[in-house]
Amino acid sequence: MTELLQALISGLAVGGAYALVALGFNITFTTTKTLNFSHGDFVSAGAFAGLSALLILLGKPINGSLSGETLHGWQQGLAVLAVIAFVGLLGALIYAVAVRPFAGKLGMSWVMSTIGFGIILRSAGLAIWGPGTMTVPAPLGDSVIRVFGAGIRPQELLVLVVALLVMVAFDAVMRKTMIGKAMRAVAHNKHVASLMGINVTAVMVGAFFVSSALAGLSGVLLAPITSVSIFMGLMIGLKGFSGAIIGGLSSPRGCVFGGFLLGVLESLVNLWQAQWREIVVFLLVILVLAIRPNGLLGAKFVEKV
Repeated sequence: MTELLQALISGLAVGGAYALVALGFNITFTTTKTLNFSHGDFVSAGAFAGLSALLILLGKPINGSLSGETLHGWQQGLAVLAVIAFVGLLGALIYAVAVRPFAGKLGMSWVMSTIGFGIILRSAGLAIWGPGTMTVPAPLGDSVIRVFGAGIRPQELLVLVVALLVMVAFDAVMRKTMIGKAMRAVAHNKHVASLMGINVTAVMVGAFFVSSALAGLSGVLLAPITSVSIFMGLMIGLKGFSGAIIGGLSSPRGCVFGGFLLGVLESLVNLWQAQWREIVVFLLVILVLAIRPNGLLGAKFVEKV
């Protein structure tokens, strides 16, 4: 029972990061009917942006090391805000240069353009920081918290709490504010939304900003747990997308549910045999697609002509 509890809590923490990434996919898909296929690279960008912000605050070069340094809460708070702003602006940039010129046209040129943007990000990261891993101190320390015998790191609880707060806030914004109503209107029909006076372009840019900021936030939250590397976001992005597919790409709550489900499933399979983890996860994705192509909570689209 102790191992099961520990696996459950760890799975929920990692699932929170997957859910943030999955929610990002939902935001861009519903508003622009496109996806950022370099979303995983934005997770890595967030981790390195947070690391670089901390180094700058300490007066060090951005490719330096944090080993042996003492960090204060205000420094880490500023680093998180810097990550949200920087990676969000990267999201707005990818919409302007890699999505908008191709959206609405025949073919799927935006798929290759977003992949290419991610490769550019990855190559720039390799040039600046190299292929190695770097460690980031946990804001709440590394002491283990015991809950009914299960050892839980404070950073895991922080990831879970922040993820839940962000998702609750996003749900409230989407349902109770004018910005949320504008985003839902654009998602339903951008042409009608434009006739109603909504700035469709601004909403789409905002969608990519928020989506990318969520990916960057997941990267900076996971950095103290997994360590920072250029390739850390590839699998996280893929798992986040898988969570969105399982829960339903058209449903924000479905994407959140899918992300948490995937994290818990991974953690439970680790208790059995770790080498089966990826097999079970992607078998689940295939199974869901075969039975419910729109996801467990996704709505079926019916187009009237």
